[in-house]
Amino acid sequence: MDYLKFLSIHRMKAVIWKDFLWMWRNVPVMLFIIGLPVVQIILFCLTIGRDPKNLHLAYVNDELNFTTDCMPIEGCSYDLLSCQYLDSLRTRTIILDRFEFEEESLEAVQKGRAWGALYFSSNYSHSLKERLEEARYASELIVNDSNVIVQMDMSNQHIGHLLNRDLLMSFVDFAKKFLGACGINPKSANIPIRFEEPVYGDQIPDFTNFAAPGVILTIIFFLSLALTAGSMIMERKEGLQERCLVLGVTPPEILFSHVVTQFVVMALQTLMVLVFSFAVFDILCAGSLLWVIILTMLSGLCGMCFGFVVSSLCDTELTATYFAMGSFLPVLMLCGICWPVEGMHYTLKYVSFVLPLTFSTESLRAILARGWDISQPVVYHGFVATGVWIVVFLASSLMVLKFRKG
Repeated sequence: MDYLKFLSIHRMKAVIWKDFLWMWRNVPVMLFIIGLPVVQIILFCLTIGRDPKNLHLAYVNDELNFTTDCMPIEGCSYDLLSCQYLDSLRTRTIILDRFEFEEESLEAVQKGRAWGALYFSSNYSHSLKERLEEARYASELIVNDSNVIVQMDMSNQHIGHLLNRDLLMSFVDFAKKFLGACGINPKSANIPIRFEEPVYGDQIPDFTNFAAPGVILTIIFFLSLALTAGSMIMERKEGLQERCLVLGVTPPEILFSHVVTQFVVMALQTLMVLVFSFAVFDILCAGSLLWVIILTMLSGLCGMCFGFVVSSLCDTELTATYFAMGSFLPVLMLCGICWPVEGMHYTLKYVSFVLPLTFSTESLRAILARGWDISQPVVYHGFVATGVWIVVFLASSLMVLKFRKG
């Protein structure tokens, strides 16, 4: 009987109906709340992880007069090997800007008009031929003249590494084509390390697939936090919470009624985010979609419970906003969402293990990228950690609601 007095079904129905009625009367607000995560996941998929295109590289080719353009060369010809390499580069959506002097190409890099400068010596083709045919006896001069001199702008790490990769892969493609035309096995151009098909993932990793698990969980977690904290603080400011308490509604009933109503909204947000992630933008999902849905909704429920704690501790929307914003960046940086936890300072690794999204992010990443199921420790650790945080946040908010004066 004491338990029934503590949680009354009739009072719960009345409070839940009150919350749904508020949603029904504020349809534009609810459409914005449900549509906001969709906009966020669309922006993420359209902006993050795609390789930059149409990047400019400056080059100087002393094998040709500046007024002479490269001509197509077919077959096994050692003439103008620099032009053959440049043709291979152009297939990678790189824009090549030609300069007459090496100083001019470097100036283009220094002034930000190009991301790198390439230089071909006047006897590049002859030296490369000598280097290939007489590798053991090649002089230092031959080796130096057969090199493509590259000076990069590495101020942007991602673009710099991308161009380095394209320069190397383009040279391998050029060498394979040339050796094949000369009747030599094209595979001889490869370095003597053979990369087979990866066990998980692709040969050229996609950063979008790496970051997507953390971004999906972060969107659902923090939007649930903001919605829950905002609704409870608004009720307190308008006096609705006090009127409910005067009428005999207990704090747990208020709390669990918000759990029910906000869970419906969070479920719609989760559905929309996952549909756009996997059906529209084709983010990799090698595992069970059921476990993905369950873990995402658990993370949203965890964010809701965190919102209860925030609303219980804060009196105004402003302080709740500061609280949420103050927790956003630490979670984003320390939970392995944008960068692997293994790359952190060793002291921060231990901090990351006690944050709500660290284990769930690794769990969702293992499901999506590796196709693992719940039997794997990495996967079920995410579910267990999220469940523990839900209990901790709920217990904390109940204690604060019960003992906080006012």
